Formats: sequence, structure tokens, C-alpha cells
Amino acid sequence: MITRLIAFMAVLIFPVAASAATLVVTAGRMIDVLAGRVVEAPVVVIIDERIVSVTSGGDAPPAVPADAERLDLPGMTLLPGLIDMHVHLDSDATIGGWRWLEYTDSFWATIGVENARRTLDAGFTTVRNVGSSNYNDVALRQGIDGGFYPGPRVVAAANAFGATGGHCDVTGLPPSVSVGEPNQGVDGPLASRVAVRQNRRYGAGVIKICATGGVFSHNTDPGAQQMTEEEMRAVADEAHMLGMHVAAHAHGTEGIKAAIRAGVDTIEHASFLDDEAIRMAIAHGAWLSMDIYNTEYTLSEGAANGVLEENLEKERQVGTRQRESFCRSVELGARHVFGSDAGIYPHGTNGRQFARMVRFGMTPMQAIQAATANAAEALGRTGDVGAIAAGRYGDLIAVAGDPLADISELESVDLVIKGGEVVGDHRGE
Repeated sequence: MITRLIAFMAVLIFPVAASAATLVVTAGRMIDVLAGRVVEAPVVVIIDERIVSVTSGGDAPPAVPADAERLDLPGMTLLPGLIDMHVHLDSDATIGGWRWLEYTDSFWATIGVENARRTLDAGFTTVRNVGSSNYNDVALRQGIDGGFYPGPRVVAAANAFGATGGHCDVTGLPPSVSVGEPNQGVDGPLASRVAVRQNRRYGAGVIKICATGGVFSHNTDPGAQQMTEEEMRAVADEAHMLGMHVAAHAHGTEGIKAAIRAGVDTIEHASFLDDEAIRMAIAHGAWLSMDIYNTEYTLSEGAANGVLEENLEKERQVGTRQRESFCRSVELGARHVFGSDAGIYPHGTNGRQFARMVRFGMTPMQAIQAATANAAEALGRTGDVGAIAAGRYGDLIAVAGDPLADISELESVDLVIKGGEVVGDHRGE
């Protein structure tokens, strides 16, 4: 009944949009991430970037304009365009340690263009870029939205910030080398509020803070809390007042708990969880974004890329514990989103994390929902992305096999559609 109603409503709007670009997509099956089920023989109609109807199982689709483009994918599986909630488009995994000092400041924005293309080609039609230098992610979003080059929809955090000397500060340089705004630490609730306002002023769509130390910073302990709860609460209050969400880099247990109490929306990494922290996340509605693949890349390739032994040793300490935390959080029912930390490992290979999510406790459907429906909810953009549903953008991917039977299908997608336009076609390759 609902399907027929949607189809009828689509018929009503077709006369108004008859001259608009229309794409009709059919496939063998579709994963309905909202209902958690498989739909047979779907027909998806997209007009002017947005989906206007989804019918299935032999139901007749609404009448479409005579000049509508048709894309038939017999035997293939349709899914919503994927969402990666933790990327760094202006980072390159092969430039580690102090090698970044060999490059001029504007270099990082230029590599972001190619990284964005690779990310889109891998089926990730939306990303949340949680921290960049010099507002590079805002610039990338502007270029993509303006049609200057291809890439995913970018929710930009601009400049991530934290305590002076902490993970989001530039650490390890001698006192004689000064680092100017905005790449400095902030201290106190007022400074934290100002940092939120400044990021929003220059185009941020989300706020990223560093609540604890990290793996790739110098002279920081990943488990140690670095921002006070009062500072984090000031960030969350300010951001929420402005209609923005907050992501907190937080490895250590106490930093995670303080961030949750402060009202942070997503906990990034969440390596040292205990049961209390997991239950707090559930009770407060906080999402966990856990990058449980990239440790493999770092430990196998990091030294060759210039990553320092200090950082490799911290990765060894964090990686196993993080996966244990992931298993337990899934077991207890915590809410997860897909966050890869691409940039720490090569962009375009984001999909390799799905298999690890399944290996460490999720069902294939849960892993897919983490990168679609859950991520859209955590972004506050359920009207636009995260599902193949009427009203949302026509962002779809297709794979030849069944990712519910073999999640590794998502490591190399066959077709990518963004806003009703085919932007990547690898069928037959």
C-alpha cells in the first residue's frame, strides 16, 4: 500500500518535472537499510538528483517521461551510497613522520582533489572530514559542489582543536618554530567556544575536538584525557546552539566518559572502552566511530612511509584493545557508525573495514547500516542521504554479488551513482 501511494504521488509531480533529467534504475535486488531487509526486483526513479519513487517485486513503476534514461542492472545488488564518518581528504598515508615538512602548505589541498575522486569511486558518496589544515576540507567541498572536480558530499570540520600541547595541536617542534592560527591548541571554556564559532564562520558543518592523546601526535599518551569536561561541554553547548554536531577524538576511558557527559555526539576511535563507558554511550545516545582496520596498514606499511617508531609503538598498544572494545560494544548494543580514518591508510580503500566489522562482531547488515542509515542519522541528514528512499538524493551503488553473504563485495563496487548521475562504472573490469 505504501509503495503504491509513493508511486501515485510521484505520478502527480511528474508533469511539473517532465523536462527534468530522469534516471530509472532496475536491479536484481536492493538492500533496504531502514527495514533491514532485501527487496527483490527494485525500480528506482530519480528526477533532478532526488529519488521520487521506489517500487519492487513486479509492482508497476509510475509513468516516466519518454526521454527518461534507463539503467538496467540484472542480477546486481543496489545499496545506498556509502557514508564514511571519519576521513582526512587532505592527508596521504605514504607521507608519514616528519616527511610532511618537505611540502608547502598548499600542497595538501591539491592532493585532496585526487583523494576525493578515489573516495567517490569506491562508493562513498558522502564523507565527514574530521579535521584538516587551513580549511582545506571546506575548499574541497566548495570545489566538488561547484562541479570543478568529482568527489563525495563533504561535511567539513575545518580545523580540529584541543588543548595546547595535545593531539590536535602541532606537537614535537622546537620552541623556535612557531605555528600560527588556526593550528594551535585552545585552553578554557571561552577559548573553546570561540574555536567553534571561528570554524563555523569559515564553513565548518561539524566540530571536531581532541579529548585525549593520540597515536600519530608526539609526546601524547592516547589513553590520557587532555580537554576538561568543562571545555568539552562548552564546545557541545555552543555547537548545538548553532545546529552543529560534535565529534570527539577519544581513545582513553576517562576522556570518553567525560566527552559523553559533556554532550558530544560521536566518539571517534573509542579504543579503551569499559562496560560503564559503553552503557553511558547507549544512555546518552552517543555514536561510536571505530577505525578497526587501519592498524593493519599502519603496522605493515607505516615504517616505510616514514612513521616514527614512537607512533608505531602506540599503534601496537591501541590496535588490539580497540578491537576488543568494538566486540564488547556491539555485544552490549551500542550504536555504531562507519569511520575508517582514511588518510591514515590510502583513500579509496575505505571499504576494507567492512570485513573487520563483521569479523569482530557485527552482522553484514549491521555493518552496512553503520555506513548508511546510522551515519545519516548521526549526521542529522536523514532527509538527504543514507537510504534508497523517496525524497533523498539519488546516491546509489551496485555490486555484482550479495554483500549480505560476502561483505567483501563492498571493497570494490561495480557502479556508483551520485545525485542521479553515473560517476563510476567498473562493470566488466
